[in-house]
Amino acid sequence: MAIVFTHLRSFHAVAENRGFTSAAHALNISQPTVTTQVKELEDRYGVELFVRRGRRVELSETGVALFDVTKRIMSMHEEAEELLLSSGKLEIGQLRLAAVGPFHATEMVARFLAKYPAIKVSMLLGNSDQTLQRVLDLESDVAILAHAVDDPRISSVPFSTHDVVVFVNVDHPWYGREHVSITELADQPLILREVGSTTRHALEQAALEANVPIKPLLEIGSREGVWKAVERGLGIGVVADFEFVAHPRLGTIRFSDVRIQTEYRLSCLMERRGSPKIEAFLKSVLAP
Repeated sequence: MAIVFTHLRSFHAVAENRGFTSAAHALNISQPTVTTQVKELEDRYGVELFVRRGRRVELSETGVALFDVTKRIMSMHEEAEELLLSSGKLEIGQLRLAAVGPFHATEMVARFLAKYPAIKVSMLLGNSDQTLQRVLDLESDVAILAHAVDDPRISSVPFSTHDVVVFVNVDHPWYGREHVSITELADQPLILREVGSTTRHALEQAALEANVPIKPLLEIGSREGVWKAVERGLGIGVVADFEFVAHPRLGTIRFSDVRIQTEYRLSCLMERRGSPKIEAFLKSVLAP
């Protein structure tokens, strides 16, 4: 006998909501129904999907593997429903974006909503590693990344390329300079994003190739935190040039001897490249 979809749906809801009661609320059915369907699934295949500790439930090893599968099933089910309800006209549904920064992302959302105002758009910000993982985990439909992705599971198209520059506060000896060599960064106090940031990776790769030792004084997990630390004179920051917002106490300086760049790209799962809402987003954003 084929696996019952409602049983998988109940399992997925419990895994996603971390409990039977909250799963029942999410599905708008009774808790005993959810419990029975999950139990029937376990009994039918002779597996344990959840480890029950009092009121808490945790996924077993088999449950974790099945949850990865049901994420895809539920995503495809949602897309099928959106397609049928809108008759292919994208008049209903939600587009979930993950982005490394708000600058390009907000411009893209504006273009998309100008053509598809009825679609609900949500956005999560994070570093490049987090952003890519959200697409792989089906938490987001499209990722706006600042680097190419070498992964056969990912479809990726270029959007724009930008130079990486350093920035300092008004009291820094470099303030007012137009250029600085990468060798001058040796042992300077750098204020960098956390590991996983594309801008940081681009700088570190260029420094490695130039045999220049760089030592971050501070690692801060947000763009705003880096800017505040540089503004207070704690060190030197790096940023993609288009992301720098004019500030009376900060100034940018370009590199004279190297070209450090980040390439912004739109990425999605290869298997979901044909999704109507993903195709519509890519077309609206990449249109001349």
